[in-house]
Amino acid sequence: MNGLIGKKIGMTSIFDDNGKNIACTVIEAQPNVVTQVKTIETDGYDALQVGYGEAKAKNTSKALQGHFEAAGTTPKKEVVEFRDCSLDKKLGEEINIGEVFNVGDKVSAIGTSKGKGFMGVVKRHNFNGVGQTTHGQHNRLRAPGSVGASAFPSRVFKGVRMAGRVGNERVKTKNLKIVKLLPEMNLILIQGSVPGHKGAFVIIEK
Repeated sequence: MNGLIGKKIGMTSIFDDNGKNIACTVIEAQPNVVTQVKTIETDGYDALQVGYGEAKAKNTSKALQGHFEAAGTTPKKEVVEFRDCSLDKKLGEEINIGEVFNVGDKVSAIGTSKGKGFMGVVKRHNFNGVGQTTHGQHNRLRAPGSVGASAFPSRVFKGVRMAGRVGNERVKTKNLKIVKLLPEMNLILIQGSVPGHKGAFVIIEK
């Protein structure tokens, strides 16, 4: 197994053996339940599909309800597939953090970043603005400037940096370090920041 689904609880800090204060993100990874076992014979590749978080049956489609019933578990909010799994697990069995991670492991965190709303070019792309107060530049301090061309090609090229929505995107943060595991509380302490808001689902993988 090379990963688990968890929920971001928030941030804290701990002291290492040298007395250095380390900022950490706390991830609650309650036991993930195996909802499907894929093999080369049946699916063409080996993988474990796991579920996390309790969902209401009324908010789950009939097809998914049958899928979870076949695994002998209740409906789950999040379902993720992990390939190249080394754990020998069967349908309905649980996977704990101690079976996957160790202190000192380098992991990646995958989640949806916080949405920051609509922003201009100064905030979004670090433009400087016009910056001059001479020559009648009284209302151009944060303007993007020219974005188009002349008679040819008479259009704005794709990819021009303009104002727009920031955040709310799938983000993968690599090379994070696990500094502490609390198996009795199903908590993982990861050095540094993890994408997403408090309560957001994140995928932690090696």
